[in-house]
Amino acid sequence: MLINMLLMAAPQSGQQQNPIMSFLPIVLIIIVFYFFMIRPQMKKAKEQKKFREGLKKGDKIVTIGGLHGKIAEVQETTIIVETESGIKLKFEKSAVSLDQSVSLGQQP
Repeated sequence: MLINMLLMAAPQSGQQQNPIMSFLPIVLIIIVFYFFMIRPQMKKAKEQKKFREGLKKGDKIVTIGGLHGKIAEVQETTIIVETESGIKLKFEKSAVSLDQSVSLGQQP
């Protein structure tokens, strides 16, 4: 409320508007973008990285493509996933979906 009154107040005759007040709306927009868009994305990316680093043999996972399976082997950047039919497939760790795997009961 106070900010609206300050922004809407017209400069009196003979006085110039404070230059800080002209940049205040831009600063407020940047702050809102940071807290509502950038910060949550950075937090989610950090959680996904932690989840992928913590993958271990026996974890049930879902890939981004929708393949369900159990981890048979973990390598540095890849994992070997075993499906229900016994087929083993090699995937990049980045192909594992945090959201779907957590719904299977895996803890992040």
